[in-house]
Amino acid sequence: MTDKHLSDTRFSELDIHPDVQKGIDTIGFEFCTPIQALSLPIALQGKDVSGQAQTGTGKTAAFLIACFHKLLNDERKESKKKNPIRALVVAPTRELAIQIHEDGKKLVEHTGLKMALAYGGTDYEKQRKDIEGGVDILIGTPGRIIDYFKQGVFALDALEVIILDEADRMFDLGFIADIRYLFRAMPEPSERLNLLFSATLSARVGELAYEHMSEPEVVKIEAEITGDRITEIAYMPSNEEKIPLLMGLLKNANNERCVVFINTKHMAEKIDAWLTANDFKCGMLSGDVPQKKRETLLQRFKDGTVNVLIATDVAARGLHIPDVHFVVNFDLPTDAEDYVHRIGRTARAGASGTAMSLICETYAMNIMDIEQYIEHSIPVEREIAELMFKDAVVPDLSKLRSNRKKDSRGRPGPKRDARPTGTRAGKPGNSKATRDTEESRGDRERREKGNPNRIPKKQRVESSEPKQTPEEREAAKLAAMEKRKSEPQKAPRIPLRGRRGQEVPAIG
Repeated sequence: MTDKHLSDTRFSELDIHPDVQKGIDTIGFEFCTPIQALSLPIALQGKDVSGQAQTGTGKTAAFLIACFHKLLNDERKESKKKNPIRALVVAPTRELAIQIHEDGKKLVEHTGLKMALAYGGTDYEKQRKDIEGGVDILIGTPGRIIDYFKQGVFALDALEVIILDEADRMFDLGFIADIRYLFRAMPEPSERLNLLFSATLSARVGELAYEHMSEPEVVKIEAEITGDRITEIAYMPSNEEKIPLLMGLLKNANNERCVVFINTKHMAEKIDAWLTANDFKCGMLSGDVPQKKRETLLQRFKDGTVNVLIATDVAARGLHIPDVHFVVNFDLPTDAEDYVHRIGRTARAGASGTAMSLICETYAMNIMDIEQYIEHSIPVEREIAELMFKDAVVPDLSKLRSNRKKDSRGRPGPKRDARPTGTRAGKPGNSKATRDTEESRGDRERREKGNPNRIPKKQRVESSEPKQTPEEREAAKLAAMEKRKSEPQKAPRIPLRGRRGQEVPAIG
């Protein structure tokens, strides 16, 4: 750990409410980080802030301190609606919302303010009861927040502070329509404190700030895109060498905390099986993991029970896990910006870390966009033979959920004890097998050919009438033609449009 990430500004030098300052002292914070030193003096005066700083630089503490300070100094606004909240903190992911809540517990400890969480996937009724009990600050994700708001669980008409964390990620996940919906239910921008923080202040984020904030002051902490305390290195294995190389790198890490990023859930399951079979303490975090299991896994990773976290990009934003020494990009991300957020899981709060990337045959082309985005090349180590894991135990991959056996037609097989289609309980005889015994093969063939009335070829009875000779058939044709000529001809049909010179009466 180093103090180079801190500024010369002390929290005690700022005009922070004494009850909030007690929480800061309890945590042990003394000096501000650069983003805190620049944004707090502005926000403490009640002015809007649009802040940009790389991940792990203390943005969460900056907006929470400013929020608590304002709520303690200002009188609560009156509202005629049920359960009005005073502050709303919106995060793009559940994990980030939980992390903000955890960071705020010690800061709010001496203030008497109440916080609550609202995020999807779990505890629906529990969260609802917590909010209905009366809260000052609501922290959550857009979907669950809007769900409770539409049901009238809380009101936004007396809101005093709105905070958007990771605003650029809101766009990536398609939440901006939801955010604008919430903004329209709040008081005017000039009547509230608006704080927006993000790792990147893109043009679309700037447009959002311009539309829904009141003359915000932009604060940017310019730094190396990938952080100056992260050591980057890349390897170039074949697809078959990736897993042995990964296990070799993890073995050399000496049980240090590591996050392994992959692009697909199938590959996450495969890596998890390999690492588990070879006695690595690992866990898998993907989008379809139940919320309770995700929280349990993250807690086990934080307390050291699990030292390797296999994750898709769901874990690339907002997770503050201390002492992550290594990040491995098992698959290079297709979005260059995701590379920055992935490796930002290490070297947080002044620590140092190592980011290792595997440039394989499948995702090798992504390295060009990544290096162009981060504005420097990543050193490549080509000698990997000594790093490969030897004598690995091969797991049974057939048990993976994504490798379930399929029937001969490529569709998943029937469930165990499944009832045949068309069969009702207690009424045998409706199944396809039963019907097949009741009808002949010839009937099935006729039905499958689309003509159920056609007599099977083998069962056709030859007509008893003698067949006509070619001469007799020709004579019959001539006789029919002579008969048609002798019959009186019918008058030709006049078309509706009429002929030239002939008037046709109008219809209707």
